[in-house]
Amino acid sequence: MDDLRQWPDPVVPVQSLSDGGLTCIPEKYVKPPSDRPSLEANFDPGLTMPVVDLRGIYDGSVDSRAAMVAIWDACKEWGFFQVINHGVRQDLVEEMKGVWREFFRRPSDEKQGYANSPATYEGYGSRVGVEKGAVLDWGDYYFLHLLPRSIESHDRHWPARPSTLRNVTEEYGGEVFKLCGALLRVLSMGLGLDEEYLRRAFGGDGTAACVRVNLYPKCPQPELTLGLSPHSDPGGLTVLLADDHVEGLQVRKDGAWLTVRPVPGAFIVNVGDQIEVICFQSPTTVFACMTYVIIKQESTKTLGTKLEPRPPMLLRFLRNVADTLFAILNVISNGIYKSVDHRVIASSKDERLSIAFFYNPGGDVAIGPARELLTPQLPPLYPCITFNEYRLYVRKRGPSGKSQMKSLKLY
Repeated sequence: MDDLRQWPDPVVPVQSLSDGGLTCIPEKYVKPPSDRPSLEANFDPGLTMPVVDLRGIYDGSVDSRAAMVAIWDACKEWGFFQVINHGVRQDLVEEMKGVWREFFRRPSDEKQGYANSPATYEGYGSRVGVEKGAVLDWGDYYFLHLLPRSIESHDRHWPARPSTLRNVTEEYGGEVFKLCGALLRVLSMGLGLDEEYLRRAFGGDGTAACVRVNLYPKCPQPELTLGLSPHSDPGGLTVLLADDHVEGLQVRKDGAWLTVRPVPGAFIVNVGDQIEVICFQSPTTVFACMTYVIIKQESTKTLGTKLEPRPPMLLRFLRNVADTLFAILNVISNGIYKSVDHRVIASSKDERLSIAFFYNPGGDVAIGPARELLTPQLPPLYPCITFNEYRLYVRKRGPSGKSQMKSLKLY
């Protein structure tokens, strides 16, 4: 279904279901057995998400290099990291959580007055994707555009109550936007490019920002559903303000789902699809790709003037080397600032509130691998499309792991 004017099925806020005292969740929220979460403890002390102290980044101290290296390594190995001393005032963070908790406690009829549509997602909603009959997630949300001002959500999309909600949200968004700018400069330098490279690629002053406030109500059968299905974020960077008391975010690491333990006062940062696309053609990847191409060419060449084929044993060896290198190359291409699958599990004990801030390219900016790193022997892996086109592509399909990006690969 491509009609984005309305949802394909009636939308029922999950919060209203939870507050109604259900003992069993409706069938449309029950995930297939293969997609259901394991609610057993899955904390591996040997696999702890990196925590980076940003104080050195801001004051230019000798610790700044260590912080930058920690960020580069985290983006390569995890695609996620937590940041402390991030520069956003703690009282503003608490205000942000407070006004949105208050909004979600408002009467249902009042919240429904801001019900969204799949056209822009702005407003109050409970589903992503327009596939009729899709299995739904156990969560509600509120989505708003913040920057640039030219695309900021219209007044009608902003809740009137609590009265301070808009001012607090805009101030919070402005501070987190500055944080993302600092992080983007670090990521640019980690690619061996000038510090403004990624910002320019995102559209410079036209770089966009939006916020999604998530409420995951209590669920009577959390083992059967998910708060949010596996997905990678379609934009540039995501800065998540996680719930202080209820864990729920899980990140895929080495094929397993690991529950994230938020550090008090920290933000959780993750790389989005657009940065992975841009930096696929990093210098390290270029070298690996060119080596792969050379070996693959050598494996099909002929010997001597009689155009005799290479001996079968040598041919098999060269092809095995090429295939092995290609497997490594995939790790490298995903290992340089990779966007990673993550999901949210539901809880039977408490509701959970989280606030995701998305730092994105301008909607009309065409995103593709860095041109400076392309060669005739190394064509782009992904097509060059605008962020609006990619976001629409994702929105039509809803959360579906990394399949969105993989389906766009040119080869």
